[in-house]
Amino acid sequence: MPEIVEGVPVYIKGSGVKPYELKNVGGVYSCSCPAWRNVGGPQASRTCKHLKKHCGEASELARIAAAGAAPPPQMTEDGSRKLRPDEKVKLNGPPLLLAQKLEDMGEDFDPKGWWLSEKLDGVRGYWDGAKFLSRGGNVFPAPAWFREGLPDHPLDGELWLGRRMFQKTTPIVQVESDKWKDVQFLVFDAPHLKLPFEERLKSVVDTFSKSKPKFAHVHNHVRCESFENLEAELARIVTIGGEGAMLREPKSLYEEGRSTTLVKVKPFNDAEAVVVKHIAGKGKFKGMLGAITVCMPDGKEFNLGTGFSNDQRKAPPPLKSRVTYRYTELTDGGIPKCGRFVAVRDYE
Repeated sequence: MPEIVEGVPVYIKGSGVKPYELKNVGGVYSCSCPAWRNVGGPQASRTCKHLKKHCGEASELARIAAAGAAPPPQMTEDGSRKLRPDEKVKLNGPPLLLAQKLEDMGEDFDPKGWWLSEKLDGVRGYWDGAKFLSRGGNVFPAPAWFREGLPDHPLDGELWLGRRMFQKTTPIVQVESDKWKDVQFLVFDAPHLKLPFEERLKSVVDTFSKSKPKFAHVHNHVRCESFENLEAELARIVTIGGEGAMLREPKSLYEEGRSTTLVKVKPFNDAEAVVVKHIAGKGKFKGMLGAITVCMPDGKEFNLGTGFSNDQRKAPPPLKSRVTYRYTELTDGGIPKCGRFVAVRDYE
C-alpha cells in the first residue's frame, strides 16, 4: 500500500467540501479529520479510517509499532473508539446515529445542500417496531392508542411536547397515562433501511400516508442554501423558543454511533475583536485574503478565515479596525470555536 512522503500531503475526500489532509512529519502520520484529532494519546499512536484506507491497516499498525508507540485504540467507522475486551458492553441500548458538533467539523465545512431541520428539545425515542426505547434501552410505556398506526419496523425520532418543554416531557413518557395525548412522535429517520437519507424519509412519509398515525409525524427538513441561510434559520428557531438546528448530509446512510453525516448546530454568539494581521490566501483564494488574525479584549489572538465575500477578500478589513464575528462556544483556553467574520465595525 502507498506510504505518505514527508512534505508531500495526500488529500482524501471527506464529508465536507474540503478534503482531509494526510501528512507525514518526521515519520508521524496525521489526518485533519475530527476522528484523528479526538482519539487522544500521543500523536505517534493515532490513526483513523482515512490513514488506513490510504496506507492499509496492516501498514498503519506496523508503522506505529516501529515508532515504539502503544497500539492505537480500535476505532469504529465513524471515528469513535471501540470498547476493549475487558470493558463492559452495554447491550440493551438501540443502535442510534449520534451527531457531531459543528465546531468539530473544521472551519472549511460548507452546509450548502445539506438537509436542515430544527433540533428538538424533547426525549429521543427509538421505535423498534413494537415499543419505544430510550437511548439507554429503557422502555417508554406509551399507551396502545398512542402507538396505533406505527409500523412494525424501526423509526428514529423525538418524543416532543413543545419548545422549552423538556422538563415536562421527561416525567410524562416514563409513565403510561392520559398525559401522552399532549406528546408527538416526530420522526426523522428509518434506521432499518439501507438507503440514502432522502429515500428513507420518503418511505416514512409513504407509510404514514397509509397508516395515518394520530400522534406520529415526519419532522420537516429543508435544503440549506448557504452558511448565511443556516445562520438565519438558526436565529429564527431560537427566536421562537427552539434549541438549535440539525444538518443531515444528503444521500447519507444510517449508521450506529457518532457520525460526521449528522451535525448539531448551537446558537451563535456575537463578539468583537481588533484586526492585527492579514494572512494571504492559498488555492482558490490566492492573491486575496485567506484569513485575519484578531485580538480579543483579553489579549488572546485567533484567526478568522470564513464569512468573507470575494470583494472583502480583495479589500480586507483594515488593520486596527474592529470587526464583529460569530462563534458557537469557547475552548477551555477561552478561544472562540467555529469563528466566522460578520462585518467591520469601526476603528480604534
